[in-house]
Amino acid sequence: MITIVIADDHRIVRQGVKSLLEREPDLRVVGEADDGVEALRLVERLDPSILVLDLVIPGLDGLDVVREVRRAAPNVKVIVLSMHSDEGYVREALARGAAGYVLKIAGAGELIQAVRAAIEGRRYLSPPLSERAIEAYAKRAAGAESDPYDLLTTREREVLRLAADGLNNADIGARLFISARTVEVHRAKAMHKLDLHSYPELVRYALRRGIVSAP
Repeated sequence: MITIVIADDHRIVRQGVKSLLEREPDLRVVGEADDGVEALRLVERLDPSILVLDLVIPGLDGLDVVREVRRAAPNVKVIVLSMHSDEGYVREALARGAAGYVLKIAGAGELIQAVRAAIEGRRYLSPPLSERAIEAYAKRAAGAESDPYDLLTTREREVLRLAADGLNNADIGARLFISARTVEVHRAKAMHKLDLHSYPELVRYALRRGIVSAP
């Protein structure tokens, strides 16, 4: 039996993923978490075969969860299930030890394929990402010049995106369930890492990267 923990802060997503996975007779969901800290606790307590993880999750940055699971429970395979198709997310997830990266817009069967690939020791990436991401990751691993965007945490990227969309710190905090002060800290760190010095520079960068779309 392949045992699975699902970590996503949206209950309806967890329910849908659980229903999808348990259609397979050899897959069983043994735990659900709505934040990163609880995800780690469940992994350590339940020792599942697979952790299905959303990157943007409260409590602990999703990329940090990947790293900590690989450190504390190396036998547990982590499959990222994310709305983000940006190569920076994919490369960083792979670099921290994820066994798969599946987009939330993917077909229903892709997550099951990812689970089976991980159990067999293979890496799985959603088809729109596969060739690009593997090539980019290989270049990075070989010592190619890194992209400063890769240095951003998941939370910093989320704050950057929402700020570029025009939300103020209070609105971003309400959206992410964090304080406005914490938003300001994430925003300042992101801008420092990207060498951005003003809000217009932030917006231009986000448009150029495709993080947001022009109105």
